[in-house]
Amino acid sequence: MEKEKLYGKTLSELAIVVSKEGLPAYTAKQIAGWLYKRGVADIKSMTDLSIKAREIIDEHYEIGLTSPSSESKSSDGTKKYLFRVLHDRFIETAYIPDRERATICVSSQSGCRMGCRFCMTARQGFQGDLTSNEILNQFRSIPEHSSLTNIVYMGMGEPLDNLEEVLRSLEILTSPWGYGWSPGRITVSTVGINDMLKSFLDSTKCNLAVSLHSPFDNERQDLMPVQKAHPVKEVIDTIRSFDFGRQRRVSFEYIVFKGMNDTPLHIKEMARLLNGIRCRVNLIRFHTVPGSDYQSPGMDEMIRFRDMLNNKGITATVRASRGEDINAACGLLSTLKQNKG
Repeated sequence: MEKEKLYGKTLSELAIVVSKEGLPAYTAKQIAGWLYKRGVADIKSMTDLSIKAREIIDEHYEIGLTSPSSESKSSDGTKKYLFRVLHDRFIETAYIPDRERATICVSSQSGCRMGCRFCMTARQGFQGDLTSNEILNQFRSIPEHSSLTNIVYMGMGEPLDNLEEVLRSLEILTSPWGYGWSPGRITVSTVGINDMLKSFLDSTKCNLAVSLHSPFDNERQDLMPVQKAHPVKEVIDTIRSFDFGRQRRVSFEYIVFKGMNDTPLHIKEMARLLNGIRCRVNLIRFHTVPGSDYQSPGMDEMIRFRDMLNNKGITATVRASRGEDINAACGLLSTLKQNKG
């Protein structure tokens, strides 16, 4: 019989476990400390639990960590890890070192149901939600775990489409009994599922990144079908109505497609759309993927677009392209792996 995984459980869930097994209530906090602060490898190493308690827990539970199936390293230091989930599927995790920062980009789903036209993950279709265990396992099980400074939920899948498990993982990352990370070190990216967005903003203080890619409704809908059900104007209205304070950041991700969404008209409409919002626009050069008609702009075009936005009062930066020599485009490496069988 397969054992239940302890890693990825919140303190309240661990309290249910110890109650079920007839153990003292304080045992839950002890287990949480071993899981998230001391990085225990097995239940028998939880030495402040009695031998009897460890035997009881070990009978039905395991830690539940899984090592990456493969690793690819770019010439720029970026690494792409594949983790096996759902028996025969693979998810991607990126490690991105940048001077004093070390960022991990985690996946929240296998595949995705949002159907963005430019995304390789969307071509896989939706395979399933990741559990909190599978989300946090990416964070815990890469060799660079101890050096990480930032986490972004920008890998495969739409985080707000798996909100319950994402929030569970964020609780573990930010709680004093968990990893104790500042929410300011964590950013969750979304295409903009408005009702889920409200729940996310109310439930956590982590940073928000919204995928914009075009300020025009029809053009954005062609790129991102979610626009029809959740118009970006409604998403932005929700953001306007929420008090972000000084510590919490909101940003807009903007993939630039050559000659399509980088015109003066786009700049004018973005200035109107984002007026009054304290935010940053992250410009991302499109990574060419097989079978796509979209083209990647040159760096001179990216810088020109950035400068035009800045001149309009929009704080914009160009995100450096990383890991292009290891199939860095989201979903590309896992798609290639799965197609090989």
